[in-house]
Amino acid sequence: MTTTCCKQGGTQTPPPPTNSLPFLSFDLVTEILCQLPVKNLLQLRCICKSWNSLISHDSEFTMKHLRLSTSNLDRHHLFLSSLRTSRLLHLSDSSISSFFSPPSTTSFTQINHYSPILNKNLNFGERVSTYDGMLCVRIDSSSALLCNPSIRKFKILPPLINPDQNYLQSSFTLVYDRFTNNYKIYSLSKTTDGYKQVNVHTLGTDYWRKIQDFPKHYYLVQNPGISLSDTVNWLVYHDRSFARVIVSLDLENELCQELFHPLYNYKPGTCIALGVLRDCLCIFSHSDKFSDVWIMKEYGNVESWTKLLSVPQMGGCGCYIYTKVLYISEDGLMLIYFFKRGKFRLAVYDSINDTLKIPEIQNNIHDLVKEVYLPEVYIETLISPLSQY
Repeated sequence: MTTTCCKQGGTQTPPPPTNSLPFLSFDLVTEILCQLPVKNLLQLRCICKSWNSLISHDSEFTMKHLRLSTSNLDRHHLFLSSLRTSRLLHLSDSSISSFFSPPSTTSFTQINHYSPILNKNLNFGERVSTYDGMLCVRIDSSSALLCNPSIRKFKILPPLINPDQNYLQSSFTLVYDRFTNNYKIYSLSKTTDGYKQVNVHTLGTDYWRKIQDFPKHYYLVQNPGISLSDTVNWLVYHDRSFARVIVSLDLENELCQELFHPLYNYKPGTCIALGVLRDCLCIFSHSDKFSDVWIMKEYGNVESWTKLLSVPQMGGCGCYIYTKVLYISEDGLMLIYFFKRGKFRLAVYDSINDTLKIPEIQNNIHDLVKEVYLPEVYIETLISPLSQY
C-alpha cells in the first residue's frame, strides 16, 4: 500500500473525490414518495426494483398514499364520462384545484378510453360509482367495468348471471368493506318476474353472491347507491305513495332499513337526488329558483338533517335546468354542475359572498364529451382493480 506524505512546508495532497450520495433509509424514502402525485410515482417505478415493488405491490404504501391524497385538494379531480361510439368509453379529467385558484381557467384532458367488450353495444347511461380513486361503470344490466384512471388499469367484472333470472335493469355501487378489509361491488337489480335482488362481488373473486331480495314495495331507479359509514344507500320510489325513500343496506349484517329524510313529504314530481358532501349523506332538491342542499350531519340520526344552503338556479326561464353541487372547498367555494338549454355547464359559487363565476375552460368540453352524463369527483390513488386488499 502506498502512503502519500508531504514534506514540511510543502503542499498536502487532497483526499480523492467521492461520488457517494448521502444515505437515506428506506423508511425515509417511503415517507418522501408518499407525498408525490400518482403520475410521478408511476415514472419512478423504473428507478430500482425496491421502488417498483413499493409503488406497485405494497398495500400498506398504497393505503398510506390514499390517506394523504384524501386530504390534498390537488389530488382531487373532476371527470366526465362519454360514449363517443357504441363500443368506446372516453374519460376526461381536470383538477378540482384549478377551478378554485385564480385565474379561473382550467382545461379537460382526455385521460383514458376503454373498449372492454367489442362484440356488443355498451350502455354507459347511468352515473358512475366512485370510491378511493376507482370507478365502477355499468355496461349493461348484467355487467360492469371497474377501473382506476390514475394508473390506467381496468377489468371487466364477472357477469351477473342467474340461470333462473333475467335482469331488466341493474345499478352497481363500489364500496370499501372494512369488516373484510376489501373492496366490493353491490348490484341492485330488477328481474323479469318483478323481484328486486341485491348481489355482491368481492374484489379478487370471480363470482357474485346473492344476499337478499330487496323490499318489494319500492320502485328502483337506475342510479347507483351512495357508500357511506359502512352502508350503501339507494334513493327509490315507494310503489304506493310514490314518495322518494332512502333504503340503507348495512355492510356488516347485510340487512336493509328505511332512512327518513326531510323531503319525504314533498309533492310528487319534485326533483330529488342523493349524494355525499363533506363526508355526509346529502340530498339535493330542485325548484324553479333554488336548489336546496340538505346534509345528515350524523349518519343514521334523522334528527341531524340540516339544510346546508340554497344554490340559485343557473339559467333563465323556459329552459330545463338541473343543478348539483359537486365539491365544497374549505373556504366555502362550491363547484356546481348544471344544464342550460341542453348544454353542460360548470360554475363556482361563493356561498359566503353570494357571487357566481363561470370558469374559463380552455378547450371546448363538447369537443371532448359528445354525450355528457353526471360528472363525478374522484381522488388519484394507486389502488388497482386487479388486486385484492
